[in-house]
Amino acid sequence: MVGSAIKLAMTKPKIQTADIQAAVGWGIAAGAGAIWVVQPFGWIKKTFIDKPVTEEQ
Repeated sequence: MVGSAIKLAMTKPKIQTADIQAAVGWGIAAGAGAIWVVQPFGWIKKTFIDKPVTEEQ
């Protein structure tokens, strides 16, 4: 009985598909929450979409 308890405690748990899906889901939720809190849409538009203003002389 003691030997089987030690063997059970020494086994390494295997990563299941549901664990990976849950981690991805929480990552998406955390990323969406961070974007919602910061709301950098003006910065994204100014940085990536609008063309930079050039000074012509």
